[in-house]
Amino acid sequence: MADLSLSTEEIAQFHRDGYLGPFDLYEPGEMEKNLRALRPKLLNTRKAIYAQDRAVSGVTNLANYDRHLDVDFLGDHITRPEIVHRVSSLLGPDVLCWRTEFFPKYPGDEGTDWHQADNFSNVAGSKHPQIVWPEDSEFGGTITVWTAFTEASVDMGCLQFIPGSHKTMNYDESKVMQYDADSVNKVEKDGVRRGFFGYDYRQLQKDPDWSPDESQARSMVMRQGQFIIFWSTLMHASHPHAGTTDQMRLGYAARYLPTQVQVYPYSESLAEFGGEASLDKFGCVLVSGADKYGHNRFVDTTVNGTPFRIAS
Repeated sequence: MADLSLSTEEIAQFHRDGYLGPFDLYEPGEMEKNLRALRPKLLNTRKAIYAQDRAVSGVTNLANYDRHLDVDFLGDHITRPEIVHRVSSLLGPDVLCWRTEFFPKYPGDEGTDWHQADNFSNVAGSKHPQIVWPEDSEFGGTITVWTAFTEASVDMGCLQFIPGSHKTMNYDESKVMQYDADSVNKVEKDGVRRGFFGYDYRQLQKDPDWSPDESQARSMVMRQGQFIIFWSTLMHASHPHAGTTDQMRLGYAARYLPTQVQVYPYSESLAEFGGEASLDKFGCVLVSGADKYGHNRFVDTTVNGTPFRIAS
């Protein structure tokens, strides 16, 4: 495999804008074939690491978090050199994947509200950060690689970014948002249906009178099988699904960190979106280099008997 590391110019662009891409990973036909094979595996949550915990209410099911740990295709996906080489260009040689999530958007669904994430404590029902960078770090956050498992057009609810907004946090994550399942698909902001899976990000604003400058927003239209890389501290959102097609939009987000960052250092369970799940079976996946710190738990290097492939 050729070296797919980012160029000096691409790295500078990422640090300026907070995102880079989209990049090609799968051909649309290849991705569609993979998706057809994936769907029945996702419905079978018996091997999912959160499957045995109490039922989860709301639109986001914790049983479908971190499915890279029990589904071969997803385990392979997070270690693809096309992704890992580029992420390592930004984070350094020693990189882990700590979390993956599906983001479906069905016809008629609201858009996702503008938000940023630094330490991911705001939806956890506590003030405990989910990730902790070393004290001398200039900034926190995580790199998210968002892959379009289906087409992501404006009408189908593609991502939106505000370039350069990753350098200033507009939200105070020491506050805790209140989950309200009844608000899903019922929130309208400035004439646009925008929510956050039962949360209201305005509860975290440092300045209650502030609002994002949407005139600077860019829509990230992606074809099926492409991916985009962005800092979680970048102001990002998504359009509503206009319902002009009966096809859902499905995105898959994999989150990466350098190995010196601590993952879930103060938590024994994951509490989000009205549900709670034990972290007993959780582990990070080393996707590049080595772990020289020893403060994170890593999973066995196999998925269903198949070794994880560290990109080289």
